Amino acid sequence: MGRVFVAGSINMDVVATADRHPKVGETVAGRQVLYFPGGKGANQAVAASRLGARTTLIGRLGKDPFGGELKAFLGDQGIDLGYLQETSEAHTGTAIITVADADNTIIVIPGANALVGADDVSVVPILKGDVAVSQFEIPLPTIAAFFRRARDASATTLLNPAPAQNMSGELLALVDILVLNETELGFLAGVELSDSDQTARIIDVARKLQAREDQTICVTLGKRGVLALAGREELSVPARLVKAIDTTGAGDCFVGAVAAQLADGAALRAALAFANAAASISVQRMGAGPSMPTAGEVAAVLNAG
Repeated sequence: MGRVFVAGSINMDVVATADRHPKVGETVAGRQVLYFPGGKGANQAVAASRLGARTTLIGRLGKDPFGGELKAFLGDQGIDLGYLQETSEAHTGTAIITVADADNTIIVIPGANALVGADDVSVVPILKGDVAVSQFEIPLPTIAAFFRRARDASATTLLNPAPAQNMSGELLALVDILVLNETELGFLAGVELSDSDQTARIIDVARKLQAREDQTICVTLGKRGVLALAGREELSVPARLVKAIDTTGAGDCFVGAVAAQLADGAALRAALAFANAAASISVQRMGAGPSMPTAGEVAAVLNAG
């Protein structure tokens, strides 16, 4: 079994719940304020670790109370923190999240995440059979350096390009598996996509974005399931209909689950089905990191059909 190496962000999520989201300039009464470990990198690492993968997280925390709490939480998840650095140059990353009617809005303040550099990823012992995972909450040059190192070692690279921003063709070409939603796919491809677009159009846009013939582009579609273009093969996984309480971290759960499955040698279709089930469990719980399921919970869902 390979390892999962995640280079990414670590945040404290400050979550405010309310009956509805405020309009611009409006104040609404909230129900409660909650503090959850988060950040896309941390979330994906927690998901992979809880699902049984040997997981290493590369990132940075500030030397502040949030940083101490996050480090303790991540250690409790069985994640290797040997490549996690604490810095006094910036505060720990923070996300301000509002949740209303199961939908969320998020403002992310990067803090120490913006200081994760090429030197942080250059010493990581990635080997063939491992999976290198990253997202867009750390500097893009750092991700490129991380993926170059991974590809030199014949490891698999998995990128979740969120929050969406433009990236170079060089970085895209380093990606073996791209996991994104239809909004992010449309942004990167320079076209308008919505949740009403047909499967054929989504696959067509994904095909135009492919940087290499053997590249896999996986598109998560929420209630419509998952589509993937694996080289020239098209794959589809139907959604599991559940009552969502909080969708924060669902995409990260999916990414971490795919990485854990691939590191364990699973085929892509099986990995996507497993990850789809894992994400459907996570949305039924509050929070990002704490909502990630265990392998036993996902197995029970899959066995139940």
